[in-house]
Amino acid sequence: MNLTAALLLGSGFVHAQAPQPLTGKGKVTGSVLDEKSQPFPFVNILLLQAKDSVLVKGLAADEQGKFAFDQVAEGKYLTLISMVGYQKAYSEPFNVKDTPVNLPVFTLKSDIKSLSEVTVVAKKPFIEQEIDRTVVNVENSIVSAGATALEVLERAPGVTVDQQNEQLKLRGKEGVIVQIDGKQTFLSQQELITLLRNTPSDNIEKIELITNPSAKYDAAGNSGIINIKMKRNKNYGTNGNINLGGAWAKYGRANATGTLNHRAGKISTFISGGAFYNKGFNNNDIYRTIPFEDKVTIFDQKTERINRSEYYNVRAGLDYFATDKTTVGVLVSGFYNDWSNPFGQTNTRILNEDLSLQRTFRTNVFNGGKMNNISSNVNLKHQFNDKGKELTFDLDYVHYGGKKKSELDTRYFNANGTPDEAATEIVRNDMPSDINIAMAKLDYTQTIGKGKFETGLKSSYVTSDNDMVFETFADDWQLDPKRSNRFKYTENVNAAYANYAGAISKKIKYQLGVRAEHTHSIGNSVTLNQKRDRNYINFFPSVFLSNQLDTNNVINVSYSRRIDRPNYQSLNPFEFYLDPYTFQRGNPNLKPQYTHSFQLVHVYKNALNTTLAYSRIKDMIADELPQQIASENKTFVTSDNLDNQDNISLTVSFPIPVTKWWQVQTNFTGVYNHYKSYYLEQQLEIKQVSWNMYASNQFTIGKGWSAELSGWYNSRQFYGLYAARPMGMINAGLQKNILNKKGTIRFNVNDIFWTNRFNGTAVYKDIDFRVRSEWPSRQFRLTFTYNFGNQNVKGARQRNTGSDDLQKRAGGN
Repeated sequence: MNLTAALLLGSGFVHAQAPQPLTGKGKVTGSVLDEKSQPFPFVNILLLQAKDSVLVKGLAADEQGKFAFDQVAEGKYLTLISMVGYQKAYSEPFNVKDTPVNLPVFTLKSDIKSLSEVTVVAKKPFIEQEIDRTVVNVENSIVSAGATALEVLERAPGVTVDQQNEQLKLRGKEGVIVQIDGKQTFLSQQELITLLRNTPSDNIEKIELITNPSAKYDAAGNSGIINIKMKRNKNYGTNGNINLGGAWAKYGRANATGTLNHRAGKISTFISGGAFYNKGFNNNDIYRTIPFEDKVTIFDQKTERINRSEYYNVRAGLDYFATDKTTVGVLVSGFYNDWSNPFGQTNTRILNEDLSLQRTFRTNVFNGGKMNNISSNVNLKHQFNDKGKELTFDLDYVHYGGKKKSELDTRYFNANGTPDEAATEIVRNDMPSDINIAMAKLDYTQTIGKGKFETGLKSSYVTSDNDMVFETFADDWQLDPKRSNRFKYTENVNAAYANYAGAISKKIKYQLGVRAEHTHSIGNSVTLNQKRDRNYINFFPSVFLSNQLDTNNVINVSYSRRIDRPNYQSLNPFEFYLDPYTFQRGNPNLKPQYTHSFQLVHVYKNALNTTLAYSRIKDMIADELPQQIASENKTFVTSDNLDNQDNISLTVSFPIPVTKWWQVQTNFTGVYNHYKSYYLEQQLEIKQVSWNMYASNQFTIGKGWSAELSGWYNSRQFYGLYAARPMGMINAGLQKNILNKKGTIRFNVNDIFWTNRFNGTAVYKDIDFRVRSEWPSRQFRLTFTYNFGNQNVKGARQRNTGSDDLQKRAGGN
């Protein structure tokens, strides 16, 4: 079936009607009071066209109940003020020109009786394009219900999820920084994928894709930042919600989450928690050819694994509003993850060049591990009496404790099928690990002239201790000192930044920034008595320009320099075995990679967004590179630095409002990658054009019913040395609101035709490696959500903590 054609059946040959742009010179301001004439914060404000009540823009009032719409095109408008439990309020129609419009003060009254009202449909699309980021509104997607964070990321524009090698890419580039509520996860790629695979999407409000961050952000992450914002109730008082879900894909999985918010007086608190259970499978077929001394050996492997995981998490926070200007907050979070492969078996045929059988072997594999995390944050926010002057301070401590273990029992058989008892090999390894992170961060903002000045300091200190104990069995367990290794790593990063944002004219705005980071790291392989001490200073400038060409067109240009330091465990020279002939090895010689990133963005009528980007990566860190020890018929994967990578990408995003009941969102990303390096004593050069498309059709059926049909497609592309075949999927879902709209039931089918499978080939020098992998991508899911309590209460603040740039790199591969 042609996947692309299927996606466009519902979205092609339609007439696109763009919303009224918010790109003029006008400005509309106002304020809202409650029945006691007190400022009413966080009220919903909608700006509507007067002639037909079509939504132009929506926002929430600030903490003082004030609001402002900037850059409003000339025309006639009205505003709608709303809050659950209160009567809606409308302004009189008014005209907008160049002179600012200051609306009369609004006063909201309790909803005692129904008023005749204007009907406004203002549901956010699944994917929203903003000037500096792409926003994926997860809570608005039917087919995302009951899914995981990883499955939602597969549908995000420009994001590629490599299930086989457990990697994330953004616009065709690795080095993605993943944050949760602005707080980085500090995990290695493999452990990050495990965390996202076990995080229910029902806990997620939205995902932000920031492809070219400013100097205010940490310099790590060559392809940008993915920020996952968890759900928080935005109302006042005491309320909460519960989510229950189940899914089936050969095996079952289930999740349950809950949130409780309370705000009274000067204190606001929240607590949320969840549990997730999953049972699944992963099947791999590996075919590799190994030449050595005029002889060719072929390995034909088939691996079947059943995996199981349990994940529990809790988050709690408290904000104390000491004064109108000062807020003190505490945030504590943690998770516990227990996973294992209770059944895993690899059956391998070793063949001669003429495909005649040499012998076979069977490896029974058990892999498992546990990880626990506790993260704590104390923060202070103070707004000075001078307008625009603000000070924030964060103090963080993060701890990760974990243990991985595996056991391999390999039995060999001769070509005639008789056992070769003498060749039996039984091994096991344990790797406990501890990671501790301490961090302090200070940020200051002040208005200078007609612009905003930002500056800040940050210091972090990380320690990591991993002890790989490898044992072989011969009558009893004996330590193998050649394959055991203890690795300690410490890293101290001190940073300072300065940003200034201003305007050259009414149409041209700019932002200039620079960040300086001093890094001192020590990697110590205790067993091998090898120590690597690195001490260096880097500067990371950033430049942003925005030009409002006319009422319909905006152009943004930006540049930034960034760094990616190796994952803590990628530097560890340990070996982790899949079978006696296949393993993974760390590389203590890895260097940081540096990226120059340029981006050009064009926004048309706040609807059509086109981004053209170019980046140049020096000393690119490539993961999962296959290498061979031909004399021993062994193949392993490792990380290494390639010389350079050039990346050019084009992303186009546009909504299509077909009718009032049918909305289409389409996103397209095209990527050109050029690798050039001298690798394994031979010139390596790869040129690849690839593309990705996402399309979503959302239908409002009526009487509480709605539906969604969506899908994505990735063309052929490279992952390091692997050339991967095209992948994609189609999803469908149905939703019904119940219990006076406090409850929601969703049913969906993910990957209807089970097309999301990995097929890759690596052919380079003496490497001829082919792999095929499948997992339970096709799933049938049913979820139930219920909101309870006073829906007029606001939850705790969403805030970034100071440990934003470290957690991704914690843990091991």
